[in-house]
Amino acid sequence: MADLVQSDGANALPGVSYVMPVLNEATHVREAVDSLLHQDYAGPFEVTLALGPSIDGTTELLKDMASADARVRVISNDAGSTPAGLNVAILASRYPVVIRVDAHSVLPPDYARVAVETIQRTGADNVGGIMDAQGESPFQKAVARAYGSRFGLGGSAFHVGGKEGVAETVYLGCFQRDSIVKVGLFDEEIKRGQDWELNRRIRKAGGTVWFTPRLKVTYRPRPSLRRLARQMLSTGLWRGELARRFPASNGIRYFVPPITVLGVVIGTLLGIGGVLQVVLGTFPLLLVGFVAPALYALFVIVAMVAVTRPDGFRPSPWFLLVLPCIHFCWGVGFLLGFLTLTGKITAHTGR
Repeated sequence: MADLVQSDGANALPGVSYVMPVLNEATHVREAVDSLLHQDYAGPFEVTLALGPSIDGTTELLKDMASADARVRVISNDAGSTPAGLNVAILASRYPVVIRVDAHSVLPPDYARVAVETIQRTGADNVGGIMDAQGESPFQKAVARAYGSRFGLGGSAFHVGGKEGVAETVYLGCFQRDSIVKVGLFDEEIKRGQDWELNRRIRKAGGTVWFTPRLKVTYRPRPSLRRLARQMLSTGLWRGELARRFPASNGIRYFVPPITVLGVVIGTLLGIGGVLQVVLGTFPLLLVGFVAPALYALFVIVAMVAVTRPDGFRPSPWFLLVLPCIHFCWGVGFLLGFLTLTGKITAHTGR
């Protein structure tokens, strides 16, 4: 672990470089950066913001933040994508610990301290924790509850918590800089799921990815159904692409949403066929197809009752829309990505 000890003393703490890709994030980025500037970590640090071509005032906001604090630096990310922004920020950084930050995330004050302690204690190449989704509006609260439950995004430890230990992947990540440079940084062809893919290469190279529930990052969900649907479609699209590229590295849980989508759609079509059979006076055998969508609707209602109770009534109706939105948009995206349509769709949408 010599790389994580600065040259000015045996007990000195390693420097930390926070890297954050930013694109049209005027609403959230100040809160995210403030959480970095107020860390209780005693070692040196820097904040590098990779700014994509934004049109919502983010550019002007970041310039003001950089001029107000010399520890904040803004560099250009002409490509605009998340992996490209992360790479240019990492290459521009100078400290041995790299902490990835999302513009929608808020780090607790002890985040860097716990991360460095964990790296030094375990020797891991990457450590990470829990994406603690916290909503402000009733809609966001419903999304947050879906994210943090096994009903929503599949129950990964970085969503619902779990025991500390070796992991397949983690949320965001606190890396040993040399380790990720050695494996080639983030793959810029992969627009989403790049964390998972980088962690796959770290593990393949003999490195360790480590999960600890002590690291908990506040995450702000998308504020509208349209933006949530777009996010889930894109995430599912790239997960399908990754499942096709690396079939041996993907667990069965990734296939549950697309199987659910197919089951509900096929069941509904069969049920409609049963209605036509009734109209034509034949035996309505195909009506049994309605069992699939009925069971899914029951599943959503049970999940709503189980998950949203702590928030009261207001988020509950939203949950009835949010959960199917997550499942179906992610599942449809997965199917399209798995069928090698990722490039065509992202080229058309510009994402």
